[in-house]
Amino acid sequence: MKGLITLLLVSVFSVIYVDAQEIITPPMKKDIPFFAGETLTYQVRYGILAGGTTTILLTDEVYNKNKVFHAKAIAQSTGIANIIYGVKDCYESWFDKVTTLPFKQVRDIREGSYTLHNEVTYDRSNNTVNSKLSGKHSVPDNIFDLCSVFYFIRRVDFSKLKEGDVVFVNMFFGDEIFLAQLRYLGKETLRCKNGKTRCIKISPLVEVGRMFKNQDDLTIWYTDDNKCLPVLVRMDIRIAGAVHLKLIKHVNSSDSLIVQRINL
Repeated sequence: MKGLITLLLVSVFSVIYVDAQEIITPPMKKDIPFFAGETLTYQVRYGILAGGTTTILLTDEVYNKNKVFHAKAIAQSTGIANIIYGVKDCYESWFDKVTTLPFKQVRDIREGSYTLHNEVTYDRSNNTVNSKLSGKHSVPDNIFDLCSVFYFIRRVDFSKLKEGDVVFVNMFFGDEIFLAQLRYLGKETLRCKNGKTRCIKISPLVEVGRMFKNQDDLTIWYTDDNKCLPVLVRMDIRIAGAVHLKLIKHVNSSDSLIVQRINL
């Protein structure tokens, strides 16, 4: 059975399926808002119940003589959810430090008795990807994977966008091409135990069907500062109701610890 934690992680960016198209690059920040050594830890909650955690780590590595970032996202169930689902999934990406475009991605799924492992490499000169499970695919230029698009969004200069503007991003996931559509909803202040946090609000358009009732049933809040940290994800799901991923721990590259808990 596919664990809900993985559905939540993937749903953040695996949104409406649209034929791939040429993407106009949105305005980007001059300074990169993340560095090697950053660790983000999220808690998955269904109302008052905690169902799991997702941890995203960023390190420096060398891939085919290129200095790259290596991102690893680990989702695992806890408590009752762990007894029912037994989820421990890992998504990895090796991506360029300047363009944020990936060279390689790995998906390792362990959910109860179900397992899946796949590796995908990117040939940028020929606009193709090679999947160990499904072979070679032609893809559009400037295509991302699940982890690299997470960091690409943090580099978008939302101060130059108007409320209602949409950022389009091509992605390769599950051996398919997706066009993620991310609508900018302006700014909003969230109340935290340590005070208030000014945030940028984004709504990835999702596919209406088994999981979501409306296209805007998924919202992400990023801190409106030089780090642009995704601090909260809210999903309104047909069966589970409101589900949240909250940033509960942030370790930055200088090893100082920041703990943020969002009061909903």
